[in-house]
Amino acid sequence: MGKLIYHVHVSVDGFVEGPGGVFDWAEMGPELSDYGAELDGRVRTLLYGRKVWEVMSSYWPKAEEVSDHPHDLRYAPVWRSKPKAVVSRTLETAGWNTRVLDGPEGVRKLKEEGDVLLNGGAGLAGALADAGLVDEFLVMVHPVVLGGGRRVLPVDGRVGLRLEEARVFDGRVTLLRYSREV
Repeated sequence: MGKLIYHVHVSVDGFVEGPGGVFDWAEMGPELSDYGAELDGRVRTLLYGRKVWEVMSSYWPKAEEVSDHPHDLRYAPVWRSKPKAVVSRTLETAGWNTRVLDGPEGVRKLKEEGDVLLNGGAGLAGALADAGLVDEFLVMVHPVVLGGGRRVLPVDGRVGLRLEEARVFDGRVTLLRYSREV
């Protein structure tokens, strides 16, 4: 059975989006980009909720046409080629080597195929944590206070975690890697 890893960028005050859904504050320096590339390389599938999927699928297929940022140039071909899944009740197809799943049961089956990386998607992450499916939490804390927005992990109850790693990337972003206590 593979692991489900929740990878999320968060502000110091615990938000994944600022007011109005703004996500223009996460800085991808070279060390953080290298870590992301290593992480993408060791998982079998990238997982998204529908809202994050819409953002990702509108940008990454053509990222090289609109950006010259080294991270974007490196990540775009990886994103296009990697198997992906999106959890949605409204989508029937998704394109770009992506399958549509029906919820926690579909994610449980996906984990049987290997490690899965859930990128962002606080609502989906909360539902999957509540279902006991998230094995590891990679929280990238950025040096910004947003003052409101969407919380990092909306869950219905307590989730016990054990700190496995803490490190700093590019002198700015702190990784807190937790495993779920069973």
